[in-house]
This record gives sequence, C-alpha cells and structure tokens, in this order.
Amino acid sequence: MGTDTYDYIIVGAGSAGCVLANRLSADPRCRVLLLEAGPRDRNPFIHMPAGLARLVNNRRINWNLDTDAEPALAGRRLWWPRGKVLGGSSSINAMCYVRGVPADYDRWAADGAEGWEWAQVLPWFLHSEANSRGGSALHGDAGPLSVADLRHHNPLSDAFIAAAVQAGHARNDDFNGARQLGVGLYQVTQRDGARCSSATAYLHPVRGRRNLTVLTGAHATALGVEGDTATGVHFRHGRQHRHAAASAEVILSAGAVHSPQLLMLSGIGAAAQLRAHGIAVRADLPGVGANLQDHLDICTLVHTHPGVSYDRSNQARIAFDYFLRGRREAGTSNIAEAGGFARSPLAVDARADVQFHFVPAMLDNHGRHRLPGDGYTLHACALHPRSRGRISLRDANPASPPRIQAHYLSDPEGMDLAMMKTCVRMSAEILRQPAFDRWRGAPIFPPRQDLDEAALEAFIRTKAETIYHPVGTCAMGTHAEAVVDPQLRVRGVRRLRVVDASVMPSLVSGNTNAPTLMLAERAAQWILEAAGAS
Repeated sequence: MGTDTYDYIIVGAGSAGCVLANRLSADPRCRVLLLEAGPRDRNPFIHMPAGLARLVNNRRINWNLDTDAEPALAGRRLWWPRGKVLGGSSSINAMCYVRGVPADYDRWAADGAEGWEWAQVLPWFLHSEANSRGGSALHGDAGPLSVADLRHHNPLSDAFIAAAVQAGHARNDDFNGARQLGVGLYQVTQRDGARCSSATAYLHPVRGRRNLTVLTGAHATALGVEGDTATGVHFRHGRQHRHAAASAEVILSAGAVHSPQLLMLSGIGAAAQLRAHGIAVRADLPGVGANLQDHLDICTLVHTHPGVSYDRSNQARIAFDYFLRGRREAGTSNIAEAGGFARSPLAVDARADVQFHFVPAMLDNHGRHRLPGDGYTLHACALHPRSRGRISLRDANPASPPRIQAHYLSDPEGMDLAMMKTCVRMSAEILRQPAFDRWRGAPIFPPRQDLDEAALEAFIRTKAETIYHPVGTCAMGTHAEAVVDPQLRVRGVRRLRVVDASVMPSLVSGNTNAPTLMLAERAAQWILEAAGAS
C-alpha cells in the first residue's frame, strides 16, 4: 500500500491527542492524521457517567495492563486500566476536574521545565474550560471542555463531607479556586448530564473537517526516522501494515505507558537496553521510560444498611431513567462524588499531601471484586510520592505490552510507606465521626480499627492500588535525563514531540486529566507557531 502524506501525525486519540487534532486542523491548509489503537466511543455506558462501573471489565476499550510483581506490595501485580478508545482514559475515568495548585507548576519550572510556572499555564486552563458556574479569574466559560456540578449525589456523600468537617477539615466548594484544601463535591467533566471526554469536547465537533483524518483500530508500531529526523509512523490497521509520512511533525500522545514504549521500539531510549532487544539506536536517551510516578491509593471500606449505597442499585432502572427520561438521577453520578485535599502531619510544604475520593459503594480491587451486602469506600492517596519506577520493553514486538515496574514504596527514606499509614489513619478519623453514626455498619477493610504497626503495614502492602495517575516517563526539562525540552520536542530527534502526561516532570496535587489537556492546548500553540516560522 502506498504512503499517504500529512503535515502532522498524532499518535493516540486520548486526552491530549483530541486537543491537538482540533487545534492543528483548525487551519484548513494543515493535513492532520490522528491514529487511535482502540475503537470509536460508541458504547453508551461511556457517555452515561455512572456507566463507568460497567466499563471496568471491557477489554475492547481498555489496555488492561498489569505491573510487574511489586516487591513492596506483597509481590502483587497491580492492574492498570488505560483507555483504548477515542477519548482515551477521559472516556473511562471518574471525570473529576482537578488542576493541582500553583506550587506544582512553579516546581516544574524550578526543576528545569522553563516557562511552565503557574502564571504561564493558568491561561491555558482557562482557554480549555467552560465552567457551568461562569467565568472568573480562575475559571473559563468559553472553552471546549464542559465542567459542571453534579446533577445527582448520594446521601452518603453528604455524610462524608459533614464527617470530614467534624474531623477538622474545611468545607470547600471549588478545589480549583483560591485554595485547594478542604472537602466537598467534585466538579466533573460533564455536559448536560453526560460525560464530556476529550473526544466529546474537542474531536467530535470537528470530525467533518476535510483536512482531518481519524483512523481507529490503528496501532502504531514504530516511528519512521531518517538520520536525526522523524518522518512518519508505521502502524497496523486491521490486517494491513501501513505507513504514513509527516512533512511537519510527528506527535506522540499515547500516554505515560505507550509513548515511551513507542520511542524505544523506534530506537529512541537507553542505548544498552535497546541493543539488548536487537533494536538499532537512533538516539541515546536514558530518560525514556524512567522517572515513572503514580499516586498509590488505599481504600477503607465500611458496611452500611441496605437501600442507600449504590451496591445493589437497579442498573436497568438507572439506565432507563438516564437514557429515556432525560439524563437524570443516579445515572449522572460519577460514583466518586465527594472528596478533598488535606495536609497531613508529614507534609513538607504548604501543599496538600493527601487526596480523598469518597464512593457510596463498596469498591474492592477497582470494583472487580464484588462484595456481599452494602457499604461505602473512602480512597486516600499520597500526592507527592518519592518512589520512582520505569517503563521498559518486554521484547521488540510492538504487540507485546511493555513492562511496568512502578516500584511503589521503594524510596530509601520510607516516607511513602509512612504516608500510606497516615492516609489510613486520616480516613479512619473521618469515618468515625458522628455524621456517619446513622449509616455505619461493621468494618470491612481494614477489618478492625485497632491495628498495630505491623498489621497496618501488612494491610497496606496487600490492599494498596493505583488510582490511575502515571506520569513522568518522557519528562521535560533541561537536565541530562530529560527526554523532551520545555517545548516538548524530543531531544536529538527533529520534528518529533511528546504531548501527554508522560512529559510531566513530577505529579501534580490531584487528578491528571485536566493538566494533560492544558499541556496539549499549550503545545498546539507552539506547533502552529513553529509552522508559521518555517
């Protein structure tokens, strides 16, 4: 099959890729190809917010990854769901809209990501956002991404907020406002009661553009590289092996797991590791796949009496009310309705170091293990882990999943384990407050409150899980380990950028979807400026 030529080829139609496809194709002179390994986002439960519970085991739209055995977590292989569908993980996540705090971005800049200070990134958050509360100095009201208050939430979520206030946390109705600390209901990426994924916000409104080609079921297998220049992408589409050429730039937006994998398959990475797999070295960049960071999470589960939680809700009735009676009631819930941010006694700066997500249902092993009865779950994660992991190749076969070595709780100081213990204790303090008296049943996990240090540590090592925020594996900066420069251009390879969560040099204080959209908005402007200057 012949080679088609485009100005820009974007690999991955996830959170960042959809933004780029929209912004770059706005110029009718630019021919843009967007490649997505998964299918179109036609599954109705993608669009019904509460349908995310029905998507957990859907392997057609989920990469369904597993880490290697984690030494500090009882040798368990942790499940890492990642979106494999138009919209990527924004099509299967819990829709919480959280940016982090100014100090997160000021730290990026101080660590070498020049130009990424809060003052520089805030305008791009506003540019992307259409908040149902209206515009302000901290919120946009005219962007593509709809951000809204929940239409429905469970009484148990109100109990959580009241209990947290009783435990000494402040009430906060806007985690993206003047202060992040406190508890409340999350604002969510929804529009008129439906999920507003990056595909909904950015891609679908422009699918009719004649200069934009979107291929689903297109799995990128390698980059075309000639000398020191990226020239295109090789990909598998159905049973065909195809190649597309890029006359301007190739942009990787495949996420923190698959962007470094594709770089390494293309000969861009640590030279010794590439040669070990028989891959010719195009650029020796040891930082590719390194610096992996993720938010480790621990859940506290408690039984409640029947009739209030979502555990035994009538799913058919919820879907009927949602699809046939106007996007109403429980079908509009994002499940993780309430939460908050707190500074623990171990906090090292003014930022929150713990985040809570409250779920009015029992959630064990990502909801894949159904427990009998009724209950509620409080997630708590440590926001600034010191442990670092790595993404590496299993072999040179593009169809093989990469190795994920998260190395949770591996920091020599033991701070990450101490933080997880603190997360359990802070959760227990909230859940024992009077606001839960009318709802509280027997404890589930941990099975009792009086755990000694050894039992508490064992609980964490056997039950902690990811809360789905991997970043850092193609980190930006000016230091020797940086993979991309502050304008997200891959070092040593011309006409190649990485634009997704993998470029974040460190985790932000919260969920990572909104920051990823911001990154893509900013990168699109740089790409267009580069084209104008050439």
